[in-house]
Amino acid sequence: MAETLLYLTELVGMRVCDTRGRRIGRVKDAALVPLIDPVRVDRYLVGGGWAWLTVRHDQVQSISLDGIYLKDEVLTPYHSDEYMLRLARDLLDQQIIDVSGRKVVRVTDVTFGVARENGHDVLKVLEVDIGLRSIFRRLCQGALPPRWVRRLQRPIQPNSIRWEFCNIVEADPQRRLRLNISHAALERLHPADLAEIVEVLAPEDREAIIGTIDSEVAAETLSEVDPKMQASILEALGAEKAAEIVEEMAPDEAADVLAGLGETASEEILEEMETESKTEVQELLEFGEDTAGGLMNTEYIRLHERATVADAVEALKGNEELLESLNTLFLTDGEGRLVGAVPVARLFVVPPTAELKGLSAGPLIRVAAEEGQKRVIGLFDKYNLLTLPVVDEEGRLAGVVTADDVISVLRNK
Repeated sequence: MAETLLYLTELVGMRVCDTRGRRIGRVKDAALVPLIDPVRVDRYLVGGGWAWLTVRHDQVQSISLDGIYLKDEVLTPYHSDEYMLRLARDLLDQQIIDVSGRKVVRVTDVTFGVARENGHDVLKVLEVDIGLRSIFRRLCQGALPPRWVRRLQRPIQPNSIRWEFCNIVEADPQRRLRLNISHAALERLHPADLAEIVEVLAPEDREAIIGTIDSEVAAETLSEVDPKMQASILEALGAEKAAEIVEEMAPDEAADVLAGLGETASEEILEEMETESKTEVQELLEFGEDTAGGLMNTEYIRLHERATVADAVEALKGNEELLESLNTLFLTDGEGRLVGAVPVARLFVVPPTAELKGLSAGPLIRVAAEEGQKRVIGLFDKYNLLTLPVVDEEGRLAGVVTADDVISVLRNK
């Protein structure tokens, strides 16, 4: 056959002929069964008279623009199957996620490759079309012969996404399972990119994505989402699932999220959280949202003032989850009072036996937990800080405000 590609707009409405070349109906839809094969068209739904018939892929002899010719005429009536992804019904005109382009797009056509397998033709999904060329095909569908449409579309630049980069959004958890929909590709995106995608989806689709991806990824993504949207997503997910996600957040971010919820919803989520995480978050919730205590994070590394560089290295090894954002170590005396701060970079230019106290940067800038946001932001601006330690009334280290925290405050104003 001359054509190696076929479009869904050409497939829908295509005549289906029996072994003698007589037309028995026209294609109404085509379906994948992802659990069997994620790309091969498994069934053709054919309208002939008052009922639809099902044609299996292995009953087809050949496929071309002239039609589908069968090698087996034992057809069965069509019955809805939850394991089928019907391309015209479930994919055409629907929003999907383009993982490679990190955006949400609307499907306007589907491109198949025609392949020969075991002596008969099969269709395999190659791409999802989203550009002007596919819109042109839709407009011409049924009005002009397919070969004419192909010639007329040539000057129009194609715009498509490889099928392996498409992530279908399905709100129904049972249907996601039946269709074998995986969000593994989404989990590899940067949380900020995934947050942008989530924000443009419909509410039920947002909840479906956040509720089914890995809890750690969901937590990182939710931290990048607009605060009002955070609240609506968590409330919709239910207390148990919401608690799993909130536990993966930094304590200050978790406190901010819960503060944006209604009192009942916040308490229900806290009740489902593990004791250690819950205690940290509850302590932060006691501070006013516009205070240093409300901004601070309780994830930091502190050591005794007599600790050495070797001790600091061991502490870093034991807190690998903090290394990506950590830039300062804090020193306290025997009573927990803050006495010094050591930039992490200094550890690499002195012997392991050197005492950290001698490496402490000065003067030591700190702020009281009750201090207002305006004062905190002013200190970051004046001294070009990356971190600002927060102390209680006794001078004990209570937490740390980071530049990221300040940027978030400024962004939300």
